[in-house]
Amino acid sequence: MVQYNFKKITVVPGGKDFIDIILSRTQRQTPTVVHKGYAINRIRQFYMRKVKYTQTNFHEKLSTIIEEFPRLDDIHPFYGDLLHVLYNKDHYKLALGQINTARNLIGKIAKDYVKLLKYGDSLYRCKALKVAALGRMCTVVKRIGPSLAYLEQIRQHMARLPSIDPNTRTILICGYPNVGKSSFINKITRADVDVQPYAFTTKSLFVGHTDYKYLRYQVIDTPGILDRPFEDRNIIEMCSITALAHLRAAVLFFLDISGSCGYSIAQQAALFHSIKSLFMNKPLIIVCNKTDLQPLDGISEEDKRLVEEMKSEALKTVIGQGGEATNDQGGVLLTMSTLTEEGVISVKNAACERLLDQRVELKMKSKKINECLNRFHVAMPKPRDQKERPACIPQAVLEAKAKEAEEAIHKAKKKLEKDLEDDNGGAGVYSASLKKHYILAHDEWKEDIMPEILDGHNVYDFVDPDILQRLEELEREEGLRQEQDGGDDDVEMDYDLTQEEKEALAEIRKKKSLLIQQHRIKKSTAESRPTVPRKFDKDKQFTSKRMGRQLKSIGLDPRLAIERARSKSRGRKRERSIDRDDTMDVDGEQSNKKRLRTSISRSRSVSRPPHEIVPGEGYRDSAQKMKAMVLAKKSSKKRNKDARRGEADRVIPTLRPKHLFSGKRGKGKTDRR
Repeated sequence: MVQYNFKKITVVPGGKDFIDIILSRTQRQTPTVVHKGYAINRIRQFYMRKVKYTQTNFHEKLSTIIEEFPRLDDIHPFYGDLLHVLYNKDHYKLALGQINTARNLIGKIAKDYVKLLKYGDSLYRCKALKVAALGRMCTVVKRIGPSLAYLEQIRQHMARLPSIDPNTRTILICGYPNVGKSSFINKITRADVDVQPYAFTTKSLFVGHTDYKYLRYQVIDTPGILDRPFEDRNIIEMCSITALAHLRAAVLFFLDISGSCGYSIAQQAALFHSIKSLFMNKPLIIVCNKTDLQPLDGISEEDKRLVEEMKSEALKTVIGQGGEATNDQGGVLLTMSTLTEEGVISVKNAACERLLDQRVELKMKSKKINECLNRFHVAMPKPRDQKERPACIPQAVLEAKAKEAEEAIHKAKKKLEKDLEDDNGGAGVYSASLKKHYILAHDEWKEDIMPEILDGHNVYDFVDPDILQRLEELEREEGLRQEQDGGDDDVEMDYDLTQEEKEALAEIRKKKSLLIQQHRIKKSTAESRPTVPRKFDKDKQFTSKRMGRQLKSIGLDPRLAIERARSKSRGRKRERSIDRDDTMDVDGEQSNKKRLRTSISRSRSVSRPPHEIVPGEGYRDSAQKMKAMVLAKKSSKKRNKDARRGEADRVIPTLRPKHLFSGKRGKGKTDRR
């Protein structure tokens, strides 16, 4: 099945844009440097390459335009006639023909100038030939500029055409303007066609899709047709005529029996008879629309006679398809109202059923059916005995179904909010009540007016359904408390304690105060307590005497603390001088050791020598350990020299620093580069 997708056609550039695209591509994709010192053969090849490359680009672009636009003789007749109606077949073919001629001319120009370039005897002459060749090609493209602009407009319009498949199941809606065609397609499909109360709202074909018996149907809404000669019809009407002439579809001819469209039934019947030749070999249904304004039984006798004539013409299409003429009008004459949606689904189902029957009948008459029927086998089971075996349905299920049927009969139809709105003036007049769903003790309370603000307070802050019950509980609790207190206003109660109990209470309080003091001492350690420099202690408040008094008050001996503070405050200068004087009479070796020992801080332990073996390191002796340390130092030397972080550092630095290799070179030396 051929799919026509005109949205994929490539954009057609204008004449000037076309030249800019090709020449800029030639400049970018071909070499640009040539000198007089080159061999003449090399110069000729340089310019021949430019001419050939330009011709190839022009050829590819123009060929793409010619191939992507549809050929009217090769596509489906529906699309061929539709494009002819919209764009004029002659102008369309002429524009594509000019594009083809330009492509051939550019090929000839390139061929001629390549021949001339073979005999170019200098750089100047070869360049002049190249300029002339490209100039003539651009002139040819400039001349077809109007054709390119015309094809671009056609491409934009074709991209907006609906995707209509001429071979699928199709329902076609036709009739006078403003008879309800667009409203019908909006009801049965998801299409959103503009509906307005004036003629020719629909100016082109619109497509929607609907489902019937698990099959997809294509519904086409056509513009309105007027009853006038064929040559007087405009482009909008010709779109409808083209669809009726070329699409194999079920045709729904809409008839406005109320006359609100502005055309009488006689005028609509005249249109039907003028285009009935287009309905041949197609399922035809006459749809009487707008029955909510005027029922079919209420029209005049003259109009009834015209409708009967149209019905008889529609019955001929049924007989022509091999069907039987029936007296009932259910097959070819249907009534409906798109406003109340009465009869809409029955019209859709009748059209789909008629179309499906016709397609099945055509397939049964074709030659391919014999090949398919050979593969089918319908199995008919034979009865094994004379006993009847009816379907067994349990009695409980039958009773439940009967009960449901009775309830459905007696149950009145629930009145919806939409029905209430229609009964009370419609939208904008009726206002739905939100209070009728309130759950209250009495239904008459629902419509009571309840204030929201009262005396400057929000009423809902004071609404409590259990307020009386809570008030009783509070009063009861208050009465119990008053009875227990006995009217005493004293909150503190005196307890009579014995002497032993009083002593135990004193011990507990003393123990508690000691624990609090110990906690405070732990908390204020020397690290956390701020030290006060002497320059801020101008009033001599923080002295050793004061410290002694404080230590005595908490029961500690202050002598050791005072002596330690005095020894710390002296410093180490005097001690060093004493050591230096004492070592005058001692030999040098002992004095050096003593000085080293006194100068080392006591807070730091002596380091282990590097050659000393620690258990667990895995060395045999100290010599092996020293050898391993030397090897490790040598292995890391190259890594340190390259500024590596470790053995896993694989970073490759910038081999060409930007500050050395960017910008213009100066006049000085360039050795460092």
